[in-house]
Amino acid sequence: MTKAEKRAQLLALVVPAALLGGAYVSEYGFGLFPCEMCWWQRWPHFAALAFALLSFVVPPKRVWIAIAAGGILTSGLIGVFHAGVEYGFWEGVTSCAQPSLGGDALEAIFNAPIVRCDVAPWTLLGISLAGYNAIISIGGALAIFKLLFAKGAA
Repeated sequence: MTKAEKRAQLLALVVPAALLGGAYVSEYGFGLFPCEMCWWQRWPHFAALAFALLSFVVPPKRVWIAIAAGGILTSGLIGVFHAGVEYGFWEGVTSCAQPSLGGDALEAIFNAPIVRCDVAPWTLLGISLAGYNAIISIGGALAIFKLLFAKGAA
């Protein structure tokens, strides 16, 4: 593998791992429970992480890295949609997420917080978590593709 491919491989592993880590820290450390669209953003990162790990052990490495980048990009695009819903640019989904708290199902339902998809529970510099996911994921995916398809990387 070229140096550019190795960097792409590392980015394909680090970006989803860091974003998922941040999501879980915000959830369990700060009580920012995910809404339905937050979960939609997590699933492609889980897949990207799996494909990035595959790229370390199963050939063809470039294919797995590219698929991981596609998952990261997918999460970023969902983040754009979610951020647009939060900022009122367009309508979102009508359902809200209720996280499972374990134990008695009925008790969990009654005690679970209702998390709206159209309200940003936290922002920094006017950008929500979905917005940051969009920026980091799309930027990361584009960087991975650029490194993979740079001259001399093939």
